[in-house]
Amino acid sequence: MTPAAHSELPPSLVQVATGRLRRSVLSGELRPGERIIEETLCAQLGISRAPLREALRLLAQQGLVEHLPRRGFRVTVWSSKDIRELFDLRRTLEIFAMQTALPLTPEPGCDPLAGVRSAFEDMRIANTAGNEVAKDDAHRAFHEQIVRLAGSTQLDLIYTPLLMKLQLPMARNIREEARLADPIDGLRRHEQLIHALETNDAEIAIKAIEAHGELTYLHLDATV
Repeated sequence: MTPAAHSELPPSLVQVATGRLRRSVLSGELRPGERIIEETLCAQLGISRAPLREALRLLAQQGLVEHLPRRGFRVTVWSSKDIRELFDLRRTLEIFAMQTALPLTPEPGCDPLAGVRSAFEDMRIANTAGNEVAKDDAHRAFHEQIVRLAGSTQLDLIYTPLLMKLQLPMARNIREEARLADPIDGLRRHEQLIHALETNDAEIAIKAIEAHGELTYLHLDATV
């Protein structure tokens, strides 16, 4: 089979179920604590329980759903303490990455921030298109690209799973920001991080990360 033919293969049933459930969770259609009714989803998606349960297993690894013994799956419930701790860890790792990476020594004809800029452009395109899930993915990639500036494989291996666990509160914060403030405020905040990185000064970049506002619209005092 040629590479082109392979790329045109339809998504598997597991991929379809995973994508559908992930969109439902990140959009708020399925709320934290809400039970996943397997029979209903199987009927809606026209699939058997085997691919659905594999999708649920994958989403549990990402921290989006959780398994309750003898009760099935539900959308993950994060406490305010959980969310604060996870974001504190994210900030700590990002600060470490900045301390390690900056100042960058660019190679001739090479933009060391190309990955960060590309992810930001994907965020902008998804925002314009109203594709919230694509924006969520680009948002996560943006922060991953910042940490990758450090050039540390071990740091990347620690950071990526943490970011996957945070994708729901990250999505909630940026969507509430768009709803309650200017729809492009989220883009502006991330553009400010790019400007800070462009200074090539670790102290300036760290201050920008510390003032990033990732918790502003989560209303954690009211979170269960």
